[in-house]
Amino acid sequence: MMSRLSRANLKARESVFAVTPDQYIGDAQAICPPSLMDCVVAMEDCCEEAFEAQHLLRNGTRDFPRMAKVMQSERVFMLTTEGIVKKYKRGLVDDIEPTVAELISRSEQGLAALQKKEAALRSKLEKGNTNSKATTGMTAAQKSEARRLNLLTKQRERLEEQVRGLEEEVMQLEAQKRKK
Repeated sequence: MMSRLSRANLKARESVFAVTPDQYIGDAQAICPPSLMDCVVAMEDCCEEAFEAQHLLRNGTRDFPRMAKVMQSERVFMLTTEGIVKKYKRGLVDDIEPTVAELISRSEQGLAALQKKEAALRSKLEKGNTNSKATTGMTAAQKSEARRLNLLTKQRERLEEQVRGLEEEVMQLEAQKRKK
């Protein structure tokens, strides 16, 4: 960067030209002031302006590579009408609705099975509580009889559950037979 300090050095120098030359001979449109000192000062001002312009340009274009990369990405926006949106929404509903209905029916079946298990566990708990209370004042023969009765009750419950399962299978097979 040219500074104004270099002008001080020029003031100490003497010019080889005459002190009052009018204009350089042969250059009819020269803009150079009549003294060499003024020419040097004008040139330094031009250099300073060029340096500041270069500095400003460099600061303004420093992030050009980043901006070029940002500008390379393309986004395409498609404008549609409300009718098209509703059409695709209905299509999605038609595609998804059967799956949702199936999942709901599965969850209802699972819930019913869990409720049955809960009821069975509650009845078992109640029977266990009544059996433990009843066996506290019994003799050994009565206790073995109560155990035998309890085992037979459990066996009967298992058999009833198997009968229900078989009945459901029969009903499903009959329904499939009707569909065919």
